[in-house]
Amino acid sequence: MQADVTTNTSVTSQPTTLDLWETARSLGLPAALWRLPNQRDKHSIVSFEERLPHVVVDLDELPAGFVVSRFDSQDEGPDQPARSLFLRADVQAVFPEHGPAQLTYAAEPPRAFRQLLAKSVRRSATRPNPITVRPDTQHEAYVASVSQAVDAIQQGDLRKVVMSRTKQVDFADLPDAVTLFDRLCIKYPTAFISAVSIPELGQIWLSATPERLISQRADGIFETMALAGTQSATQPDGTPKRPGEAMWSQKEIEEQALVCRYIIECFKKIRLREYVEVGPKTIVAGNLMHLSTCFTVDIQAVNYPQLSTVMLRLLHPTSAVCGAPRGRAMDFIKQHEPHDRELYAGFLGPVNYPMSEEGQSSQLFVHLRCMKLEGKLATLYAGAGLTEDSVPEREWQETELKCQTLLSVLGD
Repeated sequence: MQADVTTNTSVTSQPTTLDLWETARSLGLPAALWRLPNQRDKHSIVSFEERLPHVVVDLDELPAGFVVSRFDSQDEGPDQPARSLFLRADVQAVFPEHGPAQLTYAAEPPRAFRQLLAKSVRRSATRPNPITVRPDTQHEAYVASVSQAVDAIQQGDLRKVVMSRTKQVDFADLPDAVTLFDRLCIKYPTAFISAVSIPELGQIWLSATPERLISQRADGIFETMALAGTQSATQPDGTPKRPGEAMWSQKEIEEQALVCRYIIECFKKIRLREYVEVGPKTIVAGNLMHLSTCFTVDIQAVNYPQLSTVMLRLLHPTSAVCGAPRGRAMDFIKQHEPHDRELYAGFLGPVNYPMSEEGQSSQLFVHLRCMKLEGKLATLYAGAGLTEDSVPEREWQETELKCQTLLSVLGD
């Protein structure tokens, strides 16, 4: 893909995230809005391509932009590179916590775009927007699928499989995606918060994911993580738990260890031994706690410039969202899940993007704790990792807890 940059004009202006988002939406242009974990600045891009290209994510070749990949993007074959939707950063915007927005045009904007953005749509007072959660009709089928999965694992057909479900919510009026994004940023400061508008699909996806897939920092450090095991971050009386007080079952410890082994197996495939492993340790992600292990590699020290791209192709979809062995787990999911995961459990994030004065970086996250907006309908997705020790009803309750991540910011 060619960068095809015609202008590189940086301007200081006063548009808001809503101004840029609504300008893109009104013109049918794709847009992405995000905030990195533990940061305050918000970032946004707009692509002038009304139909998004499907690209192979090669971090050495792609220009600055934002990628979004389906869960099953590897369907062409396990050794084929994942193809993702790519939003080229024709407009790049940084919205600092304090101070004016900084906009950079990497391509000449359509006249209508400049004119509409100049009108500054400005946010009016947010009106109440009540929601109605549709009755769950999946409980019996989900519990039955979990039971079948546990049987398959106990018989040796699988070591782990992740089964997901959906929950649907109706809004009284069209939801304001930027308002929901802002609420998620406030409520979940340690998560990767994103909103992605894909007009050609008629969809907006919002998420607050705790799981980093890969990152390549400007200083040449590669990072990935193993995240698995779930419990509530609050005591029965509603008081917060301290991470050091978390008690983990054998099932949860083994589930997390499977994800760690999967990452290490990927390192072994490329004969990489020079990595640093830290964990497992308990982390808090909103209303939930997880077990996490972080892996880092100095790309320059190991002389492996393509490491991030190669690891992305090996890792996705990870055992944290699919299972092990990956092929058998994928087949089981296709046979037993009644819905299309679409972008849920895929990956997304900025690539080759100037996140700081230090230079460009790429930050890709597993697309969890997410929902799809189509008009006034929101579809939430949640899954649970199953092992031989899984109890079907408890797994259902785990998905309910995960749905609360998004439900907690909906409505009034």
